[in-house]
Amino acid sequence: MKKMGKELTNKVKKAPLAQKRKKITETDTSDMFTRMCQSQFGVECVKEYRFYQPRRWRYDYAIPKYKIALEVEGGVWTQGRHTRPKGFLGDVEKYNTGTLLGWRIFRTTPAKLLSNSTLLLIKNAILGTSVPVNDVFLPEI
Repeated sequence: MKKMGKELTNKVKKAPLAQKRKKITETDTSDMFTRMCQSQFGVECVKEYRFYQPRRWRYDYAIPKYKIALEVEGGVWTQGRHTRPKGFLGDVEKYNTGTLLGWRIFRTTPAKLLSNSTLLLIKNAILGTSVPVNDVFLPEI
């Protein structure tokens, strides 16, 4: 009986905690952000939008009709991919290529993705407003 119990226990694999967190985060914020763009601005927002086929680059979020891209930069305080040299240089190349293709690329952090300041930034980009009001685009430290 013990042997059979061990075999059954060994066959059950638990998902790593990181996968669980990622799944929860994607469900809660990613879909919510695209729905918020649709409901508040009446535009289609696409998650993981592939904008440059030769390099298979994607924007975290894109509003293709207006060529607006939003990149969510994680790991700001933990030496994440976007702040290490190789990742940073790769992002520079990606953002410069996107700009040459006519995209307006905005950056935010995961904590600020659903904030009023990010939504106001997107709204102003859609409307073509170019003057920030009350420094709402500055990150909070």
